[in-house]
Amino acid sequence: MNVRKSSAGSTVFQLLNYAFFGLFTLSCVFPFYYLFINTISDNNLSATGYITFYPRGIHFDNYLEVLKIKGLGTAAFVSLYRTVVGTVLTVGASAFLGYLFTKKEMWGRQTSYRFVIVTLYFSAGLIPWYITMHNLHLTNNYLAYVLPSIISPFNIILVKTFIESLPPALEESASIDGAGYARVFWSIVLPLSAPILATITIFSAVYQWNAFIDTAFLMTDTKYYTLQYLLYRYLNEANSLANLIKSTQDFNSLNLQNMQTPTSVRMTVTMIVVFPILFIYPFFQRYFVKGILIGAVKG
Repeated sequence: MNVRKSSAGSTVFQLLNYAFFGLFTLSCVFPFYYLFINTISDNNLSATGYITFYPRGIHFDNYLEVLKIKGLGTAAFVSLYRTVVGTVLTVGASAFLGYLFTKKEMWGRQTSYRFVIVTLYFSAGLIPWYITMHNLHLTNNYLAYVLPSIISPFNIILVKTFIESLPPALEESASIDGAGYARVFWSIVLPLSAPILATITIFSAVYQWNAFIDTAFLMTDTKYYTLQYLLYRYLNEANSLANLIKSTQDFNSLNLQNMQTPTSVRMTVTMIVVFPILFIYPFFQRYFVKGILIGAVKG
């Protein structure tokens, strides 16, 4: 009898558990679904808020027209450049420094580590940052997107903690066989650190792809604009942008429902910017939870 009650209670708990996480998942997915159906629906209905659960008057002219906007291709290349190069440099530096900070024989290890960690708590501020970047000639310079982010204290802490959780016997056996620090790092530590490296890859890629404040302050030449900065400008100038797109369209061949509106411009450009991260994340997701858990177990 007790077994039946326990089994029934367990079943109810499982159903409630599935229902809760199902609703939670739906609440996470629905904003992206809502955004997408509004980009392919009748623009007039979308602007007035009639599109909520399913698309109406389906068309793809919004994407075709937004992709014709001047400078969009260049901005996409700049964002891709900073995401790929910046992420590779950040992950590489975080892995190497995290490994070095686990070595007690490293000269000045504690002092160097404290200098890195203190930057998590204190910042010079916007004006000193701009003056420094200007004096280093990093205005209107692609290097401004990747150099400042190479050293990431939070990522270094995660990697250091993860490496400290690895069995010391692995490094000791390699050292006995004559392997140096570089060989141990490249052949043993780096392959075993795949979960935490995948985790900080996600962190770095999302940061680099979404960043636009540095563009606003440091870049005056349009060829250095990122896709996200263009999105920021479009969101602030959606009315004029919609009118600009309308002025280039052939009204004799275009249906009225497909004419651009400020709402369609905002949602379409947002969807274009968000899609790459949504596409890449599933490939790293299986490493993400394991990496962040192991990397945060010890301080």
